[in-house]
Amino acid sequence: MQEKLHGLIQEHRVDFCIANAENAAGGFGITPQIAEELLNCEIDVLTSGNHIWDKRAIFPYLSEQPRLLRPHNYPAGNPGFSIYVGDTNCGVRIGVLNLQGRVFMAPIDCPFTTGLAAIEQIRKQTSVIVVDFHAEATSEKQAFGWYVDGLVSAVVGSHTHVQTADERILPRGTAYITDLGMAGPHDSVIGSVPDLALDRFLKQIPVRLEPANTNLRICGVLIDIDESTGHALDIQRLNVVGGG
Repeated sequence: MQEKLHGLIQEHRVDFCIANAENAAGGFGITPQIAEELLNCEIDVLTSGNHIWDKRAIFPYLSEQPRLLRPHNYPAGNPGFSIYVGDTNCGVRIGVLNLQGRVFMAPIDCPFTTGLAAIEQIRKQTSVIVVDFHAEATSEKQAFGWYVDGLVSAVVGSHTHVQTADERILPRGTAYITDLGMAGPHDSVIGSVPDLALDRFLKQIPVRLEPANTNLRICGVLIDIDESTGHALDIQRLNVVGGG
């Protein structure tokens, strides 16, 4: 997968790579070691979501590594960074914001109001802004895309692991997709061995899920952004075989 990612970055001349890594540790959270491995694989920033808290070992690391983000709208007092501002490989200033939805998820702070306030702060430094909106409900993701259309370069959804086919440029210049999809085994139930997932549904008892390991793919999007305006010029879906 690392070689495939390198090839994609070279082929498409990617200036900045963002990946959601909240389930990188066998499908449950992420560890400091795995985060470091990913950040050394040409990934510039790692975003996350509700599973960022699954491994206790990540808590101190979150406060030390500004390139691993946790959702911005968790209550004050939680460790970690939720906003990244830095430069792309071609020297363009870019901001990355991580948010989490509330529909069918934990009732944390409002992602709309807290997100807008964060975007206004980031825009003081750059108009090139990418938001990872980690949420369950399609409607909530779409609503947020319309809410900040023209204020950010892109709103990309994560969490459901299944790539959607609704990539587009909204009227005021924000690139949007409801879910980026999953980098992992596609012969699976959102990454898990199918038989174990079926046991959960059919028997309605606790079953420990395990990650599948066949038909590996990398899903995501390529976004072309006008650095002078921060508006997106193009968005393309990626769904490529990664081996395995």
